[in-house]
Amino acid sequence: MPTLLLVEDNEMNRDMLSRRLERRGFVVVLAEDGQQALAKAAATRPDLVLMDLSLPVMDGWETTRRFKADPVLRTIPIIALTAHAMSSDERTAREAGCDDFDTKPVELARLLEKIQVLLAASTGN
Repeated sequence: MPTLLLVEDNEMNRDMLSRRLERRGFVVVLAEDGQQALAKAAATRPDLVLMDLSLPVMDGWETTRRFKADPVLRTIPIIALTAHAMSSDERTAREAGCDDFDTKPVELARLLEKIQVLLAASTGN
């Protein structure tokens, strides 16, 4: 079972997406802000991170930069999840270190495909 870290400050979005992912067989660890995300990632070593970009305490861009600067966490793939759908938003997320980008509201089939591609690439399968 791959473990996903879902970083989302909106309780309704966090609950809905985590339940949908768990039904697909993923173990889901939750964080509400960037500081929690870094702490939970260090403790659980998830296989992939779903990162909201608009977060309290530490936003998703800075959190991603810190993931990628950490020798232990840098190889964990990160998919940015955001309501910001401009091409410049995707570019900014990728410049921060995100491996992929998806928009809200989440289209589950599209997100699952991105998750599978990144998990396969990170494990060499």
